[in-house]
Order: sequence, then structure tokens, then C-alpha cells
Amino acid sequence: MKIDASLPDDIGATQAGAAKIEDDGYAGAWTSETKHDPFLQSLQAAMATESITIGTAIAIGFARSPMTLAATSYDLARYAKGRFVLGLGSQIKPHIERRFSMPWSAPAARMRELILATRAIWATWHEGVKLDFRGDFYTHTLMTPFFTPEPHEYGPPPVFLAAVGEKMTEVAGEVGDGFFVHPFTTMRYLEQVTVPALLRGRAKAGKDGLDGFVINGPSFVTVGRTEAELASAIQGTKARIAFYGSTPAYRQVLELHGWGETQDELNALSKQSRWDDMANVITDEMLHEFSVVGTPAEVGPKLVAKVGKVFERLTFYSPYDAEPALWSELLAAVTTAA
Repeated sequence: MKIDASLPDDIGATQAGAAKIEDDGYAGAWTSETKHDPFLQSLQAAMATESITIGTAIAIGFARSPMTLAATSYDLARYAKGRFVLGLGSQIKPHIERRFSMPWSAPAARMRELILATRAIWATWHEGVKLDFRGDFYTHTLMTPFFTPEPHEYGPPPVFLAAVGEKMTEVAGEVGDGFFVHPFTTMRYLEQVTVPALLRGRAKAGKDGLDGFVINGPSFVTVGRTEAELASAIQGTKARIAFYGSTPAYRQVLELHGWGETQDELNALSKQSRWDDMANVITDEMLHEFSVVGTPAEVGPKLVAKVGKVFERLTFYSPYDAEPALWSELLAAVTTAA
């Protein structure tokens, strides 16, 4: 199991942060689309490193067209010399329609087509295949030499897809090269819902099992060396679990554990902007289902035992402030246990 890290939110520190991630011994560095453009951060990270994987975890697919995705990621694969991974997610309807002013409908079917259309464009550029993609959501039939980038030795990047629901997870198995397990996932949900959906998607594509398919973190870790550090980590983790739990699209994870009513309570509090009160709704039982909790020496082997047989890559997901040395200790503990 490879251990990755997240790039810093401060875009001015991207190059230094990426170089440190590589120097510290992590296998990859991921950036997400929140306040900044993840592709620009990926470029900066690629420029500052030599061997680690660089990727978006995630870029919002429905905020872009297949052509813009294809162009940016094909160039990044070249800049990073084959180390770039295009990680996509759908986001939710209000953000796509009201934040990005883009269309929303049938998200699983649309994402499937988005990825297939992007691959069709890459095939035109990289293999010389005539561009003739006609779908329900996207149509690409025009590509002249003036707008065709030259093929490069690294080729198109792998495509990873993030999902929680079964339909989108099936799409990941069918048309993706890898899958981002959402941090708001328990092992019960992973084993009973996620992996079976991935296998159904792989079967649709005529592929047997998950060989060659990458299952990737992030995974909640709640870590502290002292009681004060651990208390702060617990509060931060519960707050983030509550934030995700307030989203109706993730209700199915809670319902699998019999916590469906918790989603109603969290959603009501979020609509009242009572964000500080939401963490108190998350019980210790819920915390331990979503996260591994303890000192670095305790969390390392527990984390490997929890996800090591399923995940090929893992990123520590820690929604709280902690000293950098804490993560070095955890990395060492996980590496030793693995």
C-alpha cells in the first residue's frame, strides 16, 4: 500500500510543499478543487518533483467539457512525464448549477459519457483515430490539424473517479482506471456496497475482478500524542464527519448503520448555519466507524489492518491542525506495519 499526501492549500507554497512531500518519502501528492484551480497546482507540483505521482483528488468533472478536460490533462501528463493522474468527481447539483452555471442531469450516465468522450478525444490526438463521439450529453465530431496537439511518449493519464452512490461507483469500475473512496465511508459500506458496485462495473467492461484497478484513499485518521492533541483531533474529525453527513447524497452510508435519523438532524442544523453544533451529533461509535483513533504508534497498524487488503494507495485525511512531526511518525508507523 502506497501512502500519499495532500498538497498545501496555500498555492504560493505548492512547489515547496510538493518537494517536501517527495523528500519525506510519500508516494504521491494530491490536490483538490476547493478554493484554487487543481490543475495549476498539479503543474506546480510536477515542476518541483521527480518521481512521485501527482494528481487531482478531485477536479470537478461537470464544471468542464470533455474537450477542456482532455486538453489540460493531456498536457499535464506530458509536463509530469507520465506521473499525472486525472481524478474526477461530480460534485452535487446545487454547486454545478448555481456555482458553476453548468447543466446537471443523470449524474452517473453523464459522468460515464464525460469520461468516454474525453478518452475519444485522446484517441484522436494520441492514436490518430477520427473524432466521432456522439452521445446523449456530449458530441465531439470536429478536430482539425491546427487544433490537434502532437502525440507525446507518455500518453493520456489514468482516470480515477470519486463516488459514494452505487450507480456512480459502477461507472468508476466500468470506465475508470481507479477509484477514490470518499472519506465519508465505513468498512461495512466499502465491503457491502462499494466493492460489489465496482465489480459490477468491471464486469460491464468485460473485465474480471479488480486486477489493475487502483482503489485509493483518503481515509480519516484521528491522531494525537497527548490528551490535548487527541481531543483537538477528535473535535475536528467529528466536525468534518458531521459536515459530510448533512449532505442528503451521503445518507445511504448512515442508513447502512441504522443512523438515518442522524442525517435529518445534521441537515436541519446545516440549514440553520449551526455548524459548531453539528460535531456534537456525532457519537464516539460513529467516530470509530469512520476513523482510526489514537497515537501515531497505535493508528499505524490499525489503519493497515483496516484498509490494507483493499486500498492500493492511501492518503491521511485529517481535518484539524497538527504538528508536521506527527505525520512523519504516522507515516513511519504505517510503513512499518505494512
